[in-house]
Amino acid sequence: MLTGIVIDALDVVRMERFWLDATQGRTGGLHLRFEPTTKRKPTHKNRLHLDLAGGPDWRAEVTRLLALGATRVDIGQGDVPWDVLADPEGNEFCVLRPGHPGVLADWGLVAICLDVGEQDKGAQSAFWQSRADWHAVESHEWGVRLRPSPTSTVSLVMGPPAAPKAVRNRLRLEVTCPGGEPGEFSDADGNEFHVTHFVG
Repeated sequence: MLTGIVIDALDVVRMERFWLDATQGRTGGLHLRFEPTTKRKPTHKNRLHLDLAGGPDWRAEVTRLLALGATRVDIGQGDVPWDVLADPEGNEFCVLRPGHPGVLADWGLVAICLDVGEQDKGAQSAFWQSRADWHAVESHEWGVRLRPSPTSTVSLVMGPPAAPKAVRNRLRLEVTCPGGEPGEFSDADGNEFHVTHFVG
């Protein structure tokens, strides 16, 4: 079952504080876990990022996130119905405006976005449906959306364009399961993910 996201961090305490304040604890049941690293984020866009629903007053939400330490970034997005920001260590994330496809709630973590090449959508969808125990609820040219249930406010969106895979991903999915070997593995497109055991 998909239960969280692992994020490499130069300053774990600062990053934990930023993301707790940014999401205000509303993460659709997903756990954000931070692992210490000495490596700075590469200049290219991460293959995995988070989308937050900005709500009706999305401009104020963007202002609030900037005050917490986020910055505006340009990754070539052009004129789009969302704002692209970066956390204090440069990891991109988006603030979606009302009416954006897939936003079922006005607040909280609404999407985990994983870059997938056009030719890899089917294989990645099948792979993550089996690992995450989530189900495909949409399939379009822009990609595939998985949810743990039809009404869940959190989803995994996979689609193009895919950023080049040159180094280990800075953000990685985490799967919790009752059996199997814990550790770090790779999906069908070479993206690392973590496997842990149920606790208790």
